[in-house]
Amino acid sequence: MTGYEMFWPLVAHAVLVYILYGLLGLRRRAVTKAGKIDPSKFRENHAADEPAESLVVRNNIANQFELPVLFYACSIVLFVTQADNLPAVILAWIFVISRYAHSYVHVTSNNLRYRSPLFALGYIALAGMWAWLLVWMIFS
Repeated sequence: MTGYEMFWPLVAHAVLVYILYGLLGLRRRAVTKAGKIDPSKFRENHAADEPAESLVVRNNIANQFELPVLFYACSIVLFVTQADNLPAVILAWIFVISRYAHSYVHVTSNNLRYRSPLFALGYIALAGMWAWLLVWMIFS
């Protein structure tokens, strides 16, 4: 390992966030062009009646700043404590891949039958990262 493997999943997650912001812009442009909402509603983020096409993307972006905050914190602490070895990196990639899959389902079909297990997979992978850190600190 080169020493930076723990940071590639963080970069990949940041890319996901940028992709989602781009998608939000495209979807909001489409709904305003279609006359589904007045663009001024987005100015102060008072779009309570935002159409579902863009609302799901906005909600998904909000999701990227909830559980992933714990992912970033744990990843950095794993690196600092030198516990960022293969098991930790694998768990980090599982978390990020599950976020991509969860986001894809959320902004397309939004089918909870698929979305919930994908969220759970990431949740469990992140719990595994924290458990790995705990074990590492106890036995180091």
